[in-house]
Amino acid sequence: MMSGDERMKMSIAAVLTWMALTGTGYAQAPAPAGESSKGYVEGVAQSAFGNVTSQSFGVELGFTVASPIQVFVDVGYVRDAAPSDLGASALVIAGFLSQTQNNVTFSGKEPITFGLAGLRYRIRSSAKVEPYLLAGGGMAQVKKDVSFSVNGSDVTATLPQLGVVLGTDLSGSETKPMATLGVGLVWPAWQHLIIDFQYRYGRVFTSEQGLNVSRAGIGIGVQF
Repeated sequence: MMSGDERMKMSIAAVLTWMALTGTGYAQAPAPAGESSKGYVEGVAQSAFGNVTSQSFGVELGFTVASPIQVFVDVGYVRDAAPSDLGASALVIAGFLSQTQNNVTFSGKEPITFGLAGLRYRIRSSAKVEPYLLAGGGMAQVKKDVSFSVNGSDVTATLPQLGVVLGTDLSGSETKPMATLGVGLVWPAWQHLIIDFQYRYGRVFTSEQGLNVSRAGIGIGVQF
C-alpha cells in the first residue's frame, strides 16, 4: 500500500498535470480580465498539513514582467511542521525524567518562517476565474520548540539540574533552502479586489531527513 506521503505526491502531480493541460486547451482563448494588471498584493491564510496539521499565515505580492509571466514573493509562517521523530525523542526524555519526577509532561512543535520568490504563470481562460501555476525557492528557518513540565511547572530551562541536556534533535534552529510548487485560481471579486484560491507544496532541505509541508487556503488582496 502507498504511504500518506506517496499519495500526497501523486495528488500533487495529478493537479499540476490537469492545470498544464487546461492551459494548453486555453492557449488561444482571449486574455482574462486581469491580464493588463501590473501586479497584486494579498494577505494569505492557509491550513498547513504534512507531518502534522496546523495553520499558516503570510503575505504574497507579484509583478508582471512579461505577460503572462509574473515574479512573486511569498513571506509567511507555518505554526507547526514537526516530524514524528520530534515527539519520539521528547518521549524518551520524558521517560527519563519520570524515573525521578512525578507528573512529567511535554509539548513539541517545529514552526517554519520562510521567504520565497519565483515565477507565476497565468493561464489564459475564457472563464472569469484565472488559473495559474507557480514555482520558486528561497530560505526557511526551522525551529525546534520543545518544553517539559513537572507537576504543571515548566522545567525546560532547568533541565541540566535534573540531569538532562537537550541535543540538536530537540533544541535550536537552522536556516535551510526551501523549494515550492503551487497552483491556484484567482477570482476578480469586485473592482480591484481579488480572491485567490491556492495550494502550495514546499520542501525544506533540513540537515536531517528534510521537511514536506503543504498549504491550502485563500488569499485576499488587490491587483493594480
